Amino acid sequence: MHGLMMQGQLTLTGIMRHAQENFSTREIVSITADNPRHRYTYGEAFERAGQLASALQKLGAQPGDCIGTLAWNDHRHFELYYATSCSGLVCHTINPRLFTEQIAYIIQHAEDRWLFIDPAFVPVVESIAASLPGVKGFVILCDQAQMPATTLRNTICYEALLTGEPSGFSWPELNEQSAAALCYTSGTTGNPKGVLYSHRAMTLHTYGVLMPNAFSLQEYEAVMPVVPMFHVNAWSLPYAAPVMGAKLVLPGPKMGCGETLCALIQEENVNVAAGVPTVWLALLQYLRETAQEVPSLQRVIVGGAACPWSIMQEFEKRHGVYTHHAWGMTEMSPLGTFNGWLPENIQPQERRRRRLKQGRAAFGVEMRIVDDSGKRLPHDGIAFGALQVRGPWICERYFKSEASALTTDGWFDTGDVATIDADGYLGITDRTKDVIKSGGEWISSIELENIAVAMPEIREAAVIGIAHEKWDERPLLVVVPTPGAAVDTTEILDRFHGKVARWWIPDDCLVVETIPHTATGKISKKDLRIQLADYRWPETLSA
Repeated sequence: MHGLMMQGQLTLTGIMRHAQENFSTREIVSITADNPRHRYTYGEAFERAGQLASALQKLGAQPGDCIGTLAWNDHRHFELYYATSCSGLVCHTINPRLFTEQIAYIIQHAEDRWLFIDPAFVPVVESIAASLPGVKGFVILCDQAQMPATTLRNTICYEALLTGEPSGFSWPELNEQSAAALCYTSGTTGNPKGVLYSHRAMTLHTYGVLMPNAFSLQEYEAVMPVVPMFHVNAWSLPYAAPVMGAKLVLPGPKMGCGETLCALIQEENVNVAAGVPTVWLALLQYLRETAQEVPSLQRVIVGGAACPWSIMQEFEKRHGVYTHHAWGMTEMSPLGTFNGWLPENIQPQERRRRRLKQGRAAFGVEMRIVDDSGKRLPHDGIAFGALQVRGPWICERYFKSEASALTTDGWFDTGDVATIDADGYLGITDRTKDVIKSGGEWISSIELENIAVAMPEIREAAVIGIAHEKWDERPLLVVVPTPGAAVDTTEILDRFHGKVARWWIPDDCLVVETIPHTATGKISKKDLRIQLADYRWPETLSA
């Protein structure tokens, strides 16, 4: 027997219509290359999205075509999100921080018909334009006065493209299984892989993000996605904020500038912000140096890499800001887990232990850990194994691939090694390719890194395994000092005693000026290993 309920489709068009009908006067504020503080409403944004959809039809875009974007977090990129997906096109966000060869590969593989480019990225596209014969033309995201000189063929000014287009667009009724957006993995091994999101997956993911034990956005809040819109849909915030009517504050090309982030928080009364740890390190350093405050900010959401305890403490003790840990990946749209509010009666040591974990699974995500043979391991917080997930917003196979991305029993292997405790808290211990095996036993590089960055003289830390004659591998700690701080490597290593098992303690510590990062802001241990390929243990340690 079936239920007797309506069969409405779950689409991003429904999000747009909901916001238009209920929150049309709420603001979107953004920084662009041609406007230091652009300001308008959801109603105006969706009206312009309709104009853009009409313009794309006139340019010959057909349902299912991929429309590429290389753009910052700003109002024009927001318009592109809805104009493409809601008209039956596919919004293909491209990470401009990737190598140019990867960008060219991604554009060709996706068969993008048009590229919408921020002026800052025009030189990048010019350098690969000869290898993009399938692209019909290039739209520069600016007004006519800011149009750059370019060698790109068939270029159009974005504002000129919209001029004269009708404000009322007849949005098609889409099937919820239709493709809505496309994002490629960073391609740390081999070519990047495309993850093709459906309208249904994106809508369900938005529900998951908005749950009270997740992002829990409210109408009265101002939300600042510092996580880029060019990667994993800015953690769904361009969809979640309109659903709740929250004000959107978009930092544009200034997402890594502590001074700009501080000004936006102060002047736009930002309550919630989301980004990777390096963003918050930059903001906290600026606040420290200038003795400024961010009184409106209530909480920050940290993902993309493990959040150091030092960030959580400084935000809370100095600024009264609560830090939420989250975890996910491109293949998960991206939300997997969220570390929500903890009760006040939890003891300090237990509170710290829980907050350093990645949190509980969002409703809609199932998790398990398995050993090398695929046997399910207990959720006791001790056993750790390969983390696998499944759910309605998780990738089943990659774009243009005939092969399933799932295990034989229907789970997606994340490539992470993790523990799950009896309360459901996930603890990522390593990426499968980064885990350190010493004398037959596993060592968590992430746990060692968290201890290191909690030390005031260390700004950033990475731990990698280095070949060892006796133990196969031993951990090497690599640190970047806090500006102006002196680092005594012997003292640094001594401070690990009592915090981890003795045999976990790194055998050596190197001080460097910088640690390499991936295009998405994560520490690149692959590149770090390449840089340290000639490293040899001191003779006293190799025996």
